[in-house]
Amino acid sequence: MNPKKIFIEKVKEKGGWVNAHSHLDRAYTLTKKNFKYSYFPLKKKWYLVDEMKRLATEEDIYIRMEKALEYFLMQGTQALCSFIDVDEIIEDRALKAAQKLKNNYGNYIYIRFANQVLKGVLDNKSRYWFDKSVDFVDIIGGLPAKDYGREDEHLDVLLKTAKKKEKIVHVHVDQFNTSEEKETEKLAKKTIEYGMQGKVVAIHSISLAAHFRDYRYETYQLMKKANLMVISCPIAWIDHNRSERLTPSHNSITPVDEMLPEGIIVAFGTDNICDIYKPFSDGNLWIELRVMLEACHYYNIDHLVEIATINGLKVLGLV
Repeated sequence: MNPKKIFIEKVKEKGGWVNAHSHLDRAYTLTKKNFKYSYFPLKKKWYLVDEMKRLATEEDIYIRMEKALEYFLMQGTQALCSFIDVDEIIEDRALKAAQKLKNNYGNYIYIRFANQVLKGVLDNKSRYWFDKSVDFVDIIGGLPAKDYGREDEHLDVLLKTAKKKEKIVHVHVDQFNTSEEKETEKLAKKTIEYGMQGKVVAIHSISLAAHFRDYRYETYQLMKKANLMVISCPIAWIDHNRSERLTPSHNSITPVDEMLPEGIIVAFGTDNICDIYKPFSDGNLWIELRVMLEACHYYNIDHLVEIATINGLKVLGLV
């Protein structure tokens, strides 16, 4: 028996891979100069990418987005979602490059874009660029941790906007692998509050695994009520630094093995490619899937195929 061969054939039968989460506009931005930034904590990287963004032209962004997209096409990818930076540093240059990419490749692959609100959505400048991007993007993107202490307000902006524009929402939550984080729970409650069941997706949710079992399963039940879907990006988080916190034994990976049996829809994505966030990541979808299945000790081939295909189409609103 060759499980990989069986899996790959089944993915092809389903139309090909679906990369549900990426950042193509930052792909291949790693340099000898900025490589040292790879060692910095995530919150510092949120600011360190400004240096690259400030210097990038629309053509620069397009070239690297095209290079990444071509690689995914070579792998047999049928659909992909990329977050696009939209803020006062990069302004609308990434949006224009994204539009050109969709114009040139839209007949070959389903492309969905979401706005990456790396400056938050609450101050005047960040809200201006958020508002400017919402008509272009297919998906409303969020990062509540960027508006720390005002996460509820951040989610209110996202969900009000999405409801008005009739768009789905993808939100980065629970990224720091600590039991102090309860953003997935908060997102599920907000989803129900706004009547957005089935239209909201949690990206990452790795901190759930740091909680004790009772809390995890209470949260899964809440997620089911909200019909909250999830995207796991295994390679993006497997490198999470060890700490001295006492938690249940776990990997720093979305607890896919627990979510699937609870009826939660899980998709997957590559996240960052060859940048200061993930310098060695090359966007290989099989390696991404392999890390997930090994870290979660989950070997159900048919379910893994669903994660790599139909579930991705679901979280992107394509089915």
